[in-house]
Amino acid sequence: MFAAIRAIEYHLPEGMLTNDELACAFPGWTPEKIAAKTGIVQRRITAPQECASDLAVVAARKLFAGGTCRPEEIDFILLCTQSPDYFLPTTACILQDRLGLPTSAGALDYNLGCSGFVYGLSLAKGLIETGQAANVLLLTAETYSKFLHPDDRSVRPLFGDAAAATLVQARPDAPDGDLPWIGPFVFGTDGKGMENLIVRAGGMRQPTNDALPHGRGSVPSAGHLFMNGPEIFTFALRAVPQAVQALLDRAERTIDDIDLFVFHQANRYMLEHLRDKLKIPPEKFVVAMSHVGNTVSSTIPIALKDAVDRQLLQVSKLVLLVGFGVGYSWAATLIRSSL
Repeated sequence: MFAAIRAIEYHLPEGMLTNDELACAFPGWTPEKIAAKTGIVQRRITAPQECASDLAVVAARKLFAGGTCRPEEIDFILLCTQSPDYFLPTTACILQDRLGLPTSAGALDYNLGCSGFVYGLSLAKGLIETGQAANVLLLTAETYSKFLHPDDRSVRPLFGDAAAATLVQARPDAPDGDLPWIGPFVFGTDGKGMENLIVRAGGMRQPTNDALPHGRGSVPSAGHLFMNGPEIFTFALRAVPQAVQALLDRAERTIDDIDLFVFHQANRYMLEHLRDKLKIPPEKFVVAMSHVGNTVSSTIPIALKDAVDRQLLQVSKLVLLVGFGVGYSWAATLIRSSL
């Protein structure tokens, strides 16, 4: 059996933060300046009591409504999130019940950010191609807005909340050529970069009682997201081209062989620098964040769905995916489109 992506859907919360609202909050900024710098004109924001699982449930139900797979056919659920409903129980277990999946299904949370979708594809591929599952529901769901201080100019214009549901399914046939439907993979980790993108409070090292609730106080606390933008930019410009080249070498391919490139949608400024550095033609490079923002682990599946909807991606096209960010963590893979 061979693992392949068979369907993708996503869900955005109803709340919205526009560039007009940000310009009012941050004197000296204009909506046009924010859009030019970030590539974002609006981002979706969860309600106070709305959690990652709530978004994931809607995304998964949209996927099931498409008819590719029924809930009772799911063998395993993988949830990538850094904003789980609880420390315990595992949010994936909650989703199994809410979605009506079989009690025989496996359920697993994993804590990764912007590299999480590619990691999830690797986990799903391993489950399927070792015979442990036939239908894996890969969910990515994040509510980073709950970590953001309202006065932090470095992060508030970037991040939006979202969830995506991806069906990775066993197929008896391999695609044409010598590449599988999903793979090979390249991974990378550099924990020395942990300080540059972090929420300090909330874990056991710094308990939650040291964190201010979202929106309180005039100064960001340890419970808010801190980002060192220049260091993150430097990391991405170093790690991403190296990962792309390592993947191409492993697959014995070149840049010219790739039909479409879908990178983690961090911000327009960073993406354009990466595209220029790698000499990727603009028509092969997907940018799909203007109305959703940086949705962390959901950016790549949202961009893939956008590419399908815009007819930029057809069956059997070769796509290079790269996720990179908090950790530092990065991962890259190739997929043959079966959407």
